[in-house]
Amino acid sequence: MATPRFFNGNSHQNSSSSNPIREHLVTRPDDRKHGFANSVSVFLQRFMSGKKIDGGSRTEEEEKVYSWLYALAKSDKDLVFEYVRSTERGLSFTEAERRLKENGPNVPVEYHFPSWWHLLWTAFFHPFNIILIVLSALSYLASDNPNGCIMLVLVFISVSLRFYQEYGSSKAAMKLSELVRCPVKVQRCAGRVVQTELIVQVDQRDIVPGDIIIFEPGDLFPGDVRLLTSKHLVVSQSSLTGESGVTEKTADIKEDQSTPLLDLKNICFMGTSVVSGCGTGLIVSTGSKTYMSTMFSYIGKQKPPDYFEKGVRRISYVLIAVMLVVVTAIVLTCYFTSYDLSQSILFGISVACALTPQMLPLIVNTSLAKGALAMARDRCIVKSLTAIRDMGSMDILCIDKTGTLTMNRAIMVNHLDSWGLPKEKVLRFAFLNAYFKTEQKYPLDDAILAYVYTNGYRFQPSKWKKIDEIPFDFTRRRVSVILETELNPKEDSYQSLERFVVTKGALEEIINLCCFIDHIDQDAITTFSLEDQQRILNMGEELSYEGLRVIGVAVKRLQRKTSEGSIDSDEAIESEMIFLGLITFFDPPKDSAKQALWRLAEKGVKAKVLTGDSLSLAVKVCQEVGIRTTHVITGPDLELLDQDLFHETVQGATVLARLTPTQKLRVVQSLQMVGNHVVGFLGDGINDSLALDAANVGISVDSGVSVAKDFADIILLEKDLNVLVAGVERGRLTFANTMKYIKMSVIANVGSVLSILIATLFLRYEPLTPRQLITQNFLYNFGQIVIPWDKVEEDYVKTPQSFSRKGLPMFILWNAPVCTLCDLVTLLFVYFYYRAYTANDARFFHSAWFTEGLLMQTLIIHLIRTEKIPFIQEVASWPVICSTVIVSAIGIAIPFTPIGKVMDFVRLPFSYYGFLVVLFIGYFSVGQVVKRIYILIYHKWL
Repeated sequence: MATPRFFNGNSHQNSSSSNPIREHLVTRPDDRKHGFANSVSVFLQRFMSGKKIDGGSRTEEEEKVYSWLYALAKSDKDLVFEYVRSTERGLSFTEAERRLKENGPNVPVEYHFPSWWHLLWTAFFHPFNIILIVLSALSYLASDNPNGCIMLVLVFISVSLRFYQEYGSSKAAMKLSELVRCPVKVQRCAGRVVQTELIVQVDQRDIVPGDIIIFEPGDLFPGDVRLLTSKHLVVSQSSLTGESGVTEKTADIKEDQSTPLLDLKNICFMGTSVVSGCGTGLIVSTGSKTYMSTMFSYIGKQKPPDYFEKGVRRISYVLIAVMLVVVTAIVLTCYFTSYDLSQSILFGISVACALTPQMLPLIVNTSLAKGALAMARDRCIVKSLTAIRDMGSMDILCIDKTGTLTMNRAIMVNHLDSWGLPKEKVLRFAFLNAYFKTEQKYPLDDAILAYVYTNGYRFQPSKWKKIDEIPFDFTRRRVSVILETELNPKEDSYQSLERFVVTKGALEEIINLCCFIDHIDQDAITTFSLEDQQRILNMGEELSYEGLRVIGVAVKRLQRKTSEGSIDSDEAIESEMIFLGLITFFDPPKDSAKQALWRLAEKGVKAKVLTGDSLSLAVKVCQEVGIRTTHVITGPDLELLDQDLFHETVQGATVLARLTPTQKLRVVQSLQMVGNHVVGFLGDGINDSLALDAANVGISVDSGVSVAKDFADIILLEKDLNVLVAGVERGRLTFANTMKYIKMSVIANVGSVLSILIATLFLRYEPLTPRQLITQNFLYNFGQIVIPWDKVEEDYVKTPQSFSRKGLPMFILWNAPVCTLCDLVTLLFVYFYYRAYTANDARFFHSAWFTEGLLMQTLIIHLIRTEKIPFIQEVASWPVICSTVIVSAIGIAIPFTPIGKVMDFVRLPFSYYGFLVVLFIGYFSVGQVVKRIYILIYHKWL
């Protein structure tokens, strides 16, 4: 990995705050002095940089929030009150009401549910739908009511499918208010002469900067808070970091600029929750000015472009241009031949209809809806139909570690003495501590108990009696229990003690408590030397680097008077202890993760781990599941990189640890815009919402938070990567069948229309009547409805598939002339062999041209759908075969039926059908040769 280049992280800042003190804190003096010049410079830089992402710097909004919170974290409490214009008694009700009107409701970001009419308009406003409606209107004006009705029905079915699927399953809205819906205890002051402090409950939407809140376990912080008082305060920041760990917060500290924002001890953030402890805090930011709001300020602003939709729209514009030229030429030719303007216009409209892939919206939406139903059977809920297609194009999957690669629970691994050897005594005292601990049970305690019970140890906790407990807190980072035993003194030197204290906790803290060390093998206790301490710390670091969590265990004998009469302080009890050993834990990888990642890699989807957890733990898990760890980096290191090196590092890194939500977003955007990748992101927390919104495919799980599920395009009912493998396969099947129809219909329609133009100029009369042309087009389109049920070659689903904007025009130029050549051979054969020279022979020519054109457009799907030789090396699915047989039989039979007489057809001689057999053998032969040459040049077919 490239060596990071460092830069000055103090980027340009600007402030629009009404608070003069706050404005001074977040705006540098030189910015105010040269504000206009700097503004112009910043504008020009942004204009010239286009859509490039600066991965190493923050936005101006983020800088304002960061500067504001750091200024408060570094300040004394008295100065903090001055900054937010509040008092130690709190705000008055009148002032709070005024600030609420000034700042607005305390909502992180305003987002509206899409209305039904918006979804309907999105489903309706498709270029081909518009073309069909225009042609339908022209058909009605030309008195061709059946044709107009058919096209309107196609539009109705297509729009209904799209609208029903997305309206029923996709809300695409945020529910952040659910995070802080409960009432908040606020200290307000009242009274005109003598003000009295009152504790009232206020809805979180009515909280304003300057309010003093009172919190206790279970409460959510309704805004960014500077702590005023705290007692054993432990806070969960999983809503921001995505990690299940907790952190200690304290009011009695002044931070400095070097501390990472989320590690500030005296600042609590909106949306985080109190695990234990209590205290008071001053609301310093609410609504859109909180740290959480900076996360969601990116939402919906830099969605990746949908190249498929852009490509389809480009096709429509090209077809419209061709339509205008060709139809105009045909109308003029017919008019100057027959001098019947209405008939010429009607024929021109029919040709325009033939040129339009009328079934495209229906085929696309049917394929996507079919894919959605199939993925539902695979336990995937599809909210956005286009996400299925994007799943097939996805070549990078960004995933979180916790709960996705791992089981998100602690498993005890080993119990080691001071020399790294497994010893039962270490486990016994760790078990006693976990068993008798009653306050604040943690997953590590459950892991110890589960290890003891499942491995058959019998430590007889009933023989022990709990005397007292010193609970865990994040200042001491340990927990102690005082126990009493009445066992036989000869049984064990420790258990013969009447009373003793057992302590477990952070390894560094336990080492600091100990003055002695137990040599368990020698049954001896010696002084805890500096060499012993360094050896144990080194061993702990090595275990941590292997991805294990380490805690220490210590014990101490207590004199009888310690529990009777005068009680020693906690500090005295937890001192001069005997170090026993280490307990190690691991969050194990899922059994299915390695297999799923291997299957994804086989299909060309590379995995990148984006996690907020530590690098060592992420590397360990990735090694377990088979992800390369040769290129890794952390969020703080990414923050120091300039723009170019940031993009270079992101492209090569496979493990990115200690990432903030905004950094996850920038990584996803860098992969999309600089690396030109189609990126999927799997996440289930609030901290993942930015990346979920920006990714081409946002994937969440049913157990995720509501915000993540709202932003996701696909929701997994099982948090299993194997489900994603099935989704990738389904996406590629859907994409392949969609591309079959697009390429087949465009080259068939373009080729046929060119043939009609040439035949009209050559014959001096219409090769088909408008009614005949519409009937041919209808039968052909009807036969293509089964394309979504076609099978796809195995080789096609092994690699990511994407829409090529340049590939389709070249595909048309290579293959459309083959269709035109086939039609022209028919024209010459009928003209010379059957001597259909004049307009009197028009009925015969119409019958022959109708049959040949319908058979060719029906059979072309078998040539286009595969790289192999059709009917020999590769056979289509039975629905496609049946459709081909039925439509071909109808086309051959029509001239022999009463319907044929109504349409002015005549019976064709059997010799003509022999000619068709030879013609289509030649058509498939020439088409296969063109196909092989095309694949040799462009290395791709569909």
